[in-house]
Amino acid sequence: MKILVPVKRVVDYNVKVRVKADGTGVDIANVKMSMNPFDEIAIEEAVRLKEKGAATEVIAVSCGVSQCQETLRTALAIGADRAILVETDAELQPLAVAKLLAALVAKEAPGLVILGKQAIDDDANQTGQMLAALAGLPQATFASKVEVAGDRVEVTREIDGGLEVLSMSLPAIVTTDLR
Repeated sequence: MKILVPVKRVVDYNVKVRVKADGTGVDIANVKMSMNPFDEIAIEEAVRLKEKGAATEVIAVSCGVSQCQETLRTALAIGADRAILVETDAELQPLAVAKLLAALVAKEAPGLVILGKQAIDDDANQTGQMLAALAGLPQATFASKVEVAGDRVEVTREIDGGLEVLSMSLPAIVTTDLR
C-alpha cells in the first residue's frame, strides 16, 4: 500500500514574523523556512506504518515554489521513499491544493493519505476535508493514533469527552494532530 503525505513549506515556528512596512502581509525575506510541524507528524506516522509492514511506499508531495524542494528533502530524510513537487508561483488556497492533491490521488492510487490537520501559517484546517470530498474517500480528522489492519484503518482521535476510535475502509484520508 502507498501512503501519500502532503507537506507544506512555512515560516519556521521559532521565527518571530514581521509585518511588511505597507501592511499587506508577512515579510518572509531572509526568514528561515521549514516543514509545517503537523505535516512532519504525518510523515513520521507514515514512516512508522511502513516500518510495521503496513505500507510499501511513502510519497511526500508539496505544491508551491521551487524552494519547496528543501521541504521534500526533509521528508526524504525522515524516511519518505519518493517526493513529488507540483511547482507553481501562484499563492495556493486550500481548495486549489485539495484539487491538485485529488488529481495526484487519482494518478498514484494511494491506500492512505495522511495530512497535517492544518498549516501554522494560515491555520485554515480545510485541505484534508476538501480532499476527502473531492476524492470521494472516507476521512478521519485530528488523529492521535493510526493503525492499519488489512483493508481497514483504525484512527484514535481526541474529542472533548476523551478519545474516539473510528474504523474506515481503505483508501482513506487522515489528518494528524500534535499528539
